[in-house]
Amino acid sequence: MTILTPALDPAALRAIPGLILPGDPGYDEARTPWNLAADQRPAAVAEPTTIADAARIVGAVAALGLRIAPQASGHGAMPLAERGLSDAVLLRLHRLTGVSIDAERRVARVVGGTIWREVVDAAAAHGLAARHGSSPDVSVSGYVLGGGLSFYAREHGLAAHHVRAFEMITADGDLVRASADSEPELFWALRGGGGSFGAVVAMEIELLPVAEVHAGMMLWDMSAASAVLQAWRDWTRDLDRCATTSLRLMRFPPIPELPPFLSGRAVVVIDGAILADEARSADLLAPLRALGPELDTFARMPVAGLVDVHMDPPVPSPAVVDHVMLGELDDAALAALLEVAGPDAQDAPLFAELRHLGGALAETQDAAVPGFAGEYALFAVDLVPVPELILAATARVCAIADAMRGWAHGAPYLNFLDRITDTSTAYAPDTAQRMRRVRDTFDPARTWLAAHPVPEGAVG
Repeated sequence: MTILTPALDPAALRAIPGLILPGDPGYDEARTPWNLAADQRPAAVAEPTTIADAARIVGAVAALGLRIAPQASGHGAMPLAERGLSDAVLLRLHRLTGVSIDAERRVARVVGGTIWREVVDAAAAHGLAARHGSSPDVSVSGYVLGGGLSFYAREHGLAAHHVRAFEMITADGDLVRASADSEPELFWALRGGGGSFGAVVAMEIELLPVAEVHAGMMLWDMSAASAVLQAWRDWTRDLDRCATTSLRLMRFPPIPELPPFLSGRAVVVIDGAILADEARSADLLAPLRALGPELDTFARMPVAGLVDVHMDPPVPSPAVVDHVMLGELDDAALAALLEVAGPDAQDAPLFAELRHLGGALAETQDAAVPGFAGEYALFAVDLVPVPELILAATARVCAIADAMRGWAHGAPYLNFLDRITDTSTAYAPDTAQRMRRVRDTFDPARTWLAAHPVPEGAVG
């Protein structure tokens, strides 16, 4: 299906209250996402502060026949920037925030652009935990719509599988509630299917009855990479699902903003969380501690502290990424990774990461993303301090992914792919067909522009 966009009429857009157009004060700030490497230049930007305001803007823009790109924090903004937004309105939801906790039901209602830090803190006040990501300032909505991989995941599964309800604005500007009992097909699609169906402005998510967690990090010099990588791989093979960890091969620039133990260094870091008591956690971690890390912060902590353990950048940053879902890692796989990201790698990116999957993540659910077939998720990241370096940085992260494609297994995790991607690789054919039927019901005119759209194909 070909979508024809009418000629852009700036005067018609300017007549819609709440839109910011090129040349207006605040346009550059409004169009800038968290990933500063993504240069978004939409026909207009909307920053609603209420659900009613968002619905009004959507209805008015759609009535002009224009397309709309919903976006919250903008961590995964690169695909929209690469496609171009010159004939579309960017619907930024980062000012539409709020969280309320129903402690008795262990449910949080989270408004559109709310970031995880706010939810984690609100839930922790009631002795509860959320299935948040590794970064505190990722939006809940974008994270969940892509699946939602947390340090609770091997025990408690994807965040998308634990949503009670979504509230979504359709292309007509109407508000629809999707749950297992109301609009169940839309509910199915939103649990991992991305932003092709509408603008999600609120959701009800299940919370965990967890007040403390055993979490932290261990750090070694990069010279120990071979021994640590092999030991961690062996350790994860039969690991209790209560433990969810990652391993990163990291290179830090020599800048004063970093603590001395990181500035200018190449290191190996293992971090994550264990949902077990003190004694059981110590037993599980013993094989890693036997490797003699120079830093070991694993300890009992309030759940609110877990959101900072991964040390993701605390402020908007320019970055490029690549990702491959992997199966079993044999010794040849470890050697391939060390060649491009280990001690002797000549042009490695900021970090190459392996996240351990399995456990509850391998147990399929009735959702657009049913689970993960892969055993590890590879995620490579490099920073882009100036735009002129984006090609070189992209080449570095792609080199990491390319080196590991021989061990690829399972559909990719789209939240880890911040570029234009063939989404047909992310969904089984019958899943993609079901997603298209849902999209045709709720967005027959293809009003919505998603970072990772529904795969195209004939609807049966």
